[in-house]
Amino acid sequence: MPERGARGAEKRRLRFVLCVFFVALVVPTAVLVYHAFGRLTTEAFYQHRALAEELANRIDARVRQWIATEEARSLTDYRFLVVEGEAQANFLQRSALSNFPVEASIPGLVSYFQIDADGTFTTPLLPSGVDAATYGLAADEVTKRRALETQVRGLLTSPLSADARHDEGAASDAEKKVLAKDKSAQGVFDRLSASSAPQPIGGKLNQTSQLGRVEDLKLDSKFESRARELDRPAAPAAKAMTEEPRAARKEQAAVPMVLASSEASARHAPEAPRVRTFDGELDPFVFSRLDAEHFVLFRKVWLDGQRMIQGAVIAQKDLITGLIDAPFLETGLSQISDLTIAYRGELIGTAGVSQAHGYPSKAGGQLLYRTPLSSPLNDVELIFSVTDLPVGPGGRIVGWATLVLAVVLLGGLIVVYRFGAAQIDLTRQQQDFVSAVSHELKTPLTSIRMYGEILRAGWASEEKKKTYYDFIFHESERLSRLIANVLRLARLTRNGDEMDVKPATASELLSLVESKIASQVEQAGFRLDIERDAQAHSASIAVDADSLVQILINLVDNALKFSAHAPHKVVEIGCTVTQKDVAFRVRDHGPGIAPRHLQRIFELFYRAEDELTRETTGTGIGLALVSELTAAMGGRIDVRNCEPGAEFTVTFPRVASA
Repeated sequence: MPERGARGAEKRRLRFVLCVFFVALVVPTAVLVYHAFGRLTTEAFYQHRALAEELANRIDARVRQWIATEEARSLTDYRFLVVEGEAQANFLQRSALSNFPVEASIPGLVSYFQIDADGTFTTPLLPSGVDAATYGLAADEVTKRRALETQVRGLLTSPLSADARHDEGAASDAEKKVLAKDKSAQGVFDRLSASSAPQPIGGKLNQTSQLGRVEDLKLDSKFESRARELDRPAAPAAKAMTEEPRAARKEQAAVPMVLASSEASARHAPEAPRVRTFDGELDPFVFSRLDAEHFVLFRKVWLDGQRMIQGAVIAQKDLITGLIDAPFLETGLSQISDLTIAYRGELIGTAGVSQAHGYPSKAGGQLLYRTPLSSPLNDVELIFSVTDLPVGPGGRIVGWATLVLAVVLLGGLIVVYRFGAAQIDLTRQQQDFVSAVSHELKTPLTSIRMYGEILRAGWASEEKKKTYYDFIFHESERLSRLIANVLRLARLTRNGDEMDVKPATASELLSLVESKIASQVEQAGFRLDIERDAQAHSASIAVDADSLVQILINLVDNALKFSAHAPHKVVEIGCTVTQKDVAFRVRDHGPGIAPRHLQRIFELFYRAEDELTRETTGTGIGLALVSELTAAMGGRIDVRNCEPGAEFTVTFPRVASA
């Protein structure tokens, strides 16, 4: 027990040292891997952010191009008829905005419109106050044009919302004076013309968006701090620094001054004054929201001292689809990120996803890039977010390297521990072997010396002398066997043992073994039973006879040792012959072998750690020598428990008789 405790303490110390070593390696390695992944993740973040910024710039470039096109339009383009060429030529032509279906570079544009100072609503789709058929428009086309005009009129003249009324109260004093002078203007004209800053103007804007607000996204901006670690500036948050200031412009406008009832006939009366030239002033376009489904792009126009509103109604869903969806879906960003569109902090759509299903993005995530569009769409924001940011090939390499390193480190520690534990066990077994050999040598030598001194001094009677001589002889044989086992094992482990392998019959070998061990078994108080197979006299095996005898003697000696207290003191040696093999069996009737020891009893220096083993003598090399000798001659050895006792079987292949 003390030896087992000492061995356990040494193993615990080994485990502790290896655990400390493991932690000392794992902690800095984990820190390095963590920072490597963080670095790769940050790099991937900025790579994808650059893609998002490039996409946002392309979308914004289209917006600036559209706005530039609309800004370049003359104030007279919003009429059905416009003056072409010199004003003196009095040549009238249809406006480019009068085409149907409506053609525009702006996606989702429903129709252009104009509201005069007196609140009169017109569109370039139809002539004012004149039968459209006069200009060659078919009846069904006129019906469609009029339906579209009615739709736009309804959108612009919907009841004024509470938000819009509040916005009117926020108008400048100058604009309030203008409104006071013009009591006849309709509510839509007042709302549009009085809005010096873009404000919600529709009748439905008091309804809360089903998609929520930007704050509801719960986006994390932790990568912004990593930008400073990489000495990279953050992406531009606004485009105001690069945009040219937008200001009002002036132009001379040639306006056809034709009575509503005679507008068509005037085209055939060149002598009638039809065109007058006025100085006009056009304010920059303003972009605002009519209702939950429409935007309005409009500008205030001053002509001959009178105000007008000109602009276009735009379908929100079609604008998002045409302006943002298509470019977004063409890039790889659509596979790993979400692009949300917000208007003044209110979510109005997600690129690539139908708005009918609501906002589908996962809650939370990393803010990849956020930017407003150029004026006048500067209230519209593009918000790129990502939930699972791929780290790319470098991340996979680091991941595999980490996995391999972890497996190698853990496997190495396990191997080192098992090797160290095996060395501790081997050292202890060697110490036990030295102690056992010392005991095995000292005890018989002491007895031999004692009986030798008695015989030398002549103290023994004649009857006792034979007993003493026999004891000295048997103890000397036992010592010889012990020394022979040690020397033989040493030669086998150095591969220096030479065997004289010759064919011999099983019967001859059994007779040789019987002559060697009969007296030993009888002296130990046991009976020896030898069972020969009927074919034993003719079955031959190629073995070294002395080695086989040593194998069986060791097995018999083991049987005598471990069944010393058995009630049935019999040692059985048998021989079984088959077509291929010859098997020699040695069985005792002792307590058997514990199952946990069956697989280890042939190991060098191994002794079962139980009470039975501690009560017996032995060095722990007998069965190891048996296993080595059997393997050296091409045989195999097996052991099994019987009821009672244990049985060892040594099997060799048969050879042809000489």
